[in-house]
Amino acid sequence: MTTLTATPNRIAQYWALTKPRVTQLAVFCAVIGMFLATPTLPDWRVLIAATAGIWLLAGAAFAVNCLVEREIDSRMARTARRPMARGEITVPQTLLFSGVIGGAGMWVLYTLVNPLTMWLTFATFVGYAVIYTIILKPATPQNIVIGGLSGAMPPALGWAAVANDLPMQAWILVLIIFVWTPPHFWALALYRRDDYAKSGLPMLPITHGMKLTQFHILLYTIALFATTMLPYAVKMSGLVYLASAVVLGAIFLSYAWRIYRNYSDQLARKTFTYSIIYLSLLFAALLADHYLPF
Repeated sequence: MTTLTATPNRIAQYWALTKPRVTQLAVFCAVIGMFLATPTLPDWRVLIAATAGIWLLAGAAFAVNCLVEREIDSRMARTARRPMARGEITVPQTLLFSGVIGGAGMWVLYTLVNPLTMWLTFATFVGYAVIYTIILKPATPQNIVIGGLSGAMPPALGWAAVANDLPMQAWILVLIIFVWTPPHFWALALYRRDDYAKSGLPMLPITHGMKLTQFHILLYTIALFATTMLPYAVKMSGLVYLASAVVLGAIFLSYAWRIYRNYSDQLARKTFTYSIIYLSLLFAALLADHYLPF
């Protein structure tokens, strides 16, 4: 009986290392990139292989992140239940797990997709797991801005998987996520500021105060609104996307303005939640517009 109950628990612990909710959003953006890369439907074999390979390498990167930040995670209420923070999985086990799924992801991408996608996804792995997690995050309150490129890469990875190329349109999608990341993450940092103070990480609300962070959220949300107009400006999308981007962006701007003028933790929490819904709906609108006959 002990063995039977331990196995599902262990699987759940390894699954948690991959930060599945964050991985799902990244893979969703990659899949949208795959569909946008072709005027028809992508080859289903490439679609499945690329999705699996990107998912595996993303999970490997998040596992390394959990390993590096295990002591920090143990000091924060939001992350204290992660398997490494609780000591449920050892360092060698995590390294082996990350190596196995990361290696499998690279093999899938190289063999069943194309080398460009494999190398780009591997570079994204290095950017997140090493450059952001190990170097930037503990060094500067602008960590999420500088390191945001690795988190913004999924749509370009998906595009490369189908087209074996990275045109301007793919980089526009990357730019949207890059500009979206700071207001998304800083909203979380605002209402979790006590947690981050305990962590020792130089997050913007801790190092430069609440008001400056609120102002930065407003500025980046304005920049995001402008950036999301680019797909329509370069004729990558049509009026359906444009209308969706305007409405979604106006709601995001209203949240950012209220955070700046009349802050509350509840409002910051709602803004963080909306930012996830916003990105999902924005990319869904891009996809719908891409296949509409008008």
